[in-house]
This record gives sequence, structure tokens and C-alpha cells, in this order.
Amino acid sequence: MESNSMYLIKEKNGMKKDFSLLLSMMDYARFTSLHEVENLTVDMLDYRCHDEANSIGMLLAHFDAVEKIYQALTFEKLTDDEVEAYAMELEPALSLGSKAAEGIKGHAVEYYVENLQRTRDKTINQFNKLDEAWLYEETDWWYGQKGNNFFKWFHVFEDEINHRGQIRLIKKLYAKENQGIKVE
Repeated sequence: MESNSMYLIKEKNGMKKDFSLLLSMMDYARFTSLHEVENLTVDMLDYRCHDEANSIGMLLAHFDAVEKIYQALTFEKLTDDEVEAYAMELEPALSLGSKAAEGIKGHAVEYYVENLQRTRDKTINQFNKLDEAWLYEETDWWYGQKGNNFFKWFHVFEDEINHRGQIRLIKKLYAKENQGIKVE
């Protein structure tokens, strides 16, 4: 990611224009998400304010799982059964919930960041192979409506932005519960 162009949505990295624009937005969303979690301890990453709540670690694993399922949904020609089987492999991070709370914990922030980067590298590699017309290919999507690949990848980072708000709230709740611990 070019640090001097973080706030510019433009062609970059030798990518085709529309992929560059999409990736510019994805990069900024990821940059701000990672800024929220840098230097957090394992205790902070695993903190849940109540039994039904997500932890920051769970949400980071969810970001990774969402991007992976959208790779499968858009890059590969999988049957519905194959997509369903792959989604099961991504559980519990994909759906979150109590199973995620049981299994997604005990990891340092670097663990999550490395997973996110490996997945993003795969996305970028695939974007570089595709023609821009691919972004506009329409398929049946949600609620009987059509969706194109551009929208699907918009949704990947839109979901991350949504959950980043949860991360900010979790950090505040952790700080309040652990008086004297400042969480930036």
C-alpha cells in the first residue's frame, strides 16, 4: 500500500482502473481497521462485554472469513453445495456467535493481521488476472435481485467498516471495565 496515496482513490500499483478504485477503498478500510487494533493485548482482543458479544479477535477472524467466502463466490466456479461446504470450513468465524467465542481466542494481533494480509494478497493477485468486465458481471444475488461482482466486493469492505464500529465500542467498554487502562 503506497503511504503517500492513502487518501487518493485512483489508479495505482499497475492495476486496471476499476480494480484500482475498488482496491483503494478496500485498502483504506483495512488501514483504519488495523489502526484500531494495533498494540492491543491478547486480553483486549479476547474481551467480551457479555456472553452474547463479539470480541475484537472474533471480528478480525470474521473479516478474514468474509473475504475468503467472497473469493470463493466470485473467483471460482463452485456449485452451491461446494460453496456451502467451504462456508462450513470458515466457521465459526464466518457466522460468529457462541462457537466463535469458544474457539477464536488466545491469539496476538499479529496472528490476525498475518491471516488478513495473506487473504488480501490472494484477492489482489486474482484482481490482477481479471478483466474489468468481470466486475460488472451480474448474477442472481440477494432477495431475488441481481448483483454484480463490484457490489459483492464493495460488500466485503462495507461489512468490515460496519464491524469496525463494534471494535471501537468494545475498546471503550474494555477501558471502562478496566479503569485506568487507556485504549486508543
